[in-house]
Amino acid sequence: MKQPHTHIVLGMGATGLSIVRYLLKQGITPCVMDNRAIPPGLEALMEEFPTVGVVVGKFDQNMLLEANQIIISPGVAASTPEVKTARELGVEVIGDIELFAQAIASTQAEVIGITGSNGKSTVTTLVGDMAKRSGINVAVGGNLGTPALDLLEQEADLYVLELSSFQLETTKSLNCLAATCLNISHDHMDRYLTFDSYRQTKLKLFEQTQHQVINRKDFQAHPLEPNNVISFGLDKPKQGQWGVVDGVLCQGDESIMRANEASALGRHNQENILAAMALAQIAGVKKPAMIEAACQFVGLSHRCEKIAQYEGITFIDDSKATNVGAVVAAVDGLHNDEGNIILIAGGDSKKADLYPLKAPLERVKVMIVFGQDAEAMAKLTEKHKIVENMGQAVSYAIEQAENKDIVLLSPACASTDMYTNFVERGNDFQQKVREYYGEH
Repeated sequence: MKQPHTHIVLGMGATGLSIVRYLLKQGITPCVMDNRAIPPGLEALMEEFPTVGVVVGKFDQNMLLEANQIIISPGVAASTPEVKTARELGVEVIGDIELFAQAIASTQAEVIGITGSNGKSTVTTLVGDMAKRSGINVAVGGNLGTPALDLLEQEADLYVLELSSFQLETTKSLNCLAATCLNISHDHMDRYLTFDSYRQTKLKLFEQTQHQVINRKDFQAHPLEPNNVISFGLDKPKQGQWGVVDGVLCQGDESIMRANEASALGRHNQENILAAMALAQIAGVKKPAMIEAACQFVGLSHRCEKIAQYEGITFIDDSKATNVGAVVAAVDGLHNDEGNIILIAGGDSKKADLYPLKAPLERVKVMIVFGQDAEAMAKLTEKHKIVENMGQAVSYAIEQAENKDIVLLSPACASTDMYTNFVERGNDFQQKVREYYGEH
């Protein structure tokens, strides 16, 4: 009789491959399952790990019940019936971040954890850059870039991890030096039964850290049990906290740098810089390194990225804004008295509550929408135009735009109704802008 697999990896892709790679190095040969018939990463898995068993098209309940441990990729919900049954019958269910936490528990390495509905990638990248400029042996990844288990190869002194709610579902022992939940807004309501269940999952990170860095103004994102709290915000900070006074980023009474010296656009990015500075300081980063990183960081691709300026009109690609909170932050952060914002939005809203967009839309000249939930979004404002695709959206936006206006792609929705991902959507926006002005 064939021996059952002691470890089963659910879900492929980059994270699944990193889990398999890690387990094999520990002398464990897992079985990999995916309920999709041809999952992404299947060919790479079979080529790199020909000895690893693969089951596709289903999650085999009997095999799951025979395992000692199930390691799920972020794309597989812990509430999946087969996983839930296995867990209820005593099988341990964890994710790659919990494996990572166990792996470094006996080392001297420190971890900074970053979650939130928006800004995670920016803050993670900034903290990593600040630490590197300060001479710290740092590795950056997690939900962004390199999977956490692959980072172990670098044997870093400091790991800076972006963490999604999906990863936090199965993480319980990540002992961070410092961690933050930057903000919380409606997102992934297609995966969570309620907003509060999504929120509670995010806040689990605060239970696994020595220092809690919080957003003063977002009470939803505050820890349930405050401990060693340091705050950031765009208002005047109290002693030891981070904030803004007369256009200057400060810690308490100490001026750090002028806000307009930062290269990244928008007031929301000032918040991101303050959060990064608060986290970095706890990790021992010196302020000159923080300032240098903030001044040179222009932002990540498709995240409030200025892509062009034609005839006095500025074009900004914020395709990564896949939820309502991200659009609110972009509109609030970019709104000024010099020109208007023309917003391009729409896609798959993931069953989120769109109502919080109503107030920011009052500051928008017109919202142009297309995609699966275009009509639902159009109900939020009379100043709307429904179109069929990105080409029509860009053309109409330019027709409406005047000197000093901003054409902002900030969809508030996932892209998968019409695109492979937000990157493809952002690239399409950029291409359509170039084509309109006769460039390629």
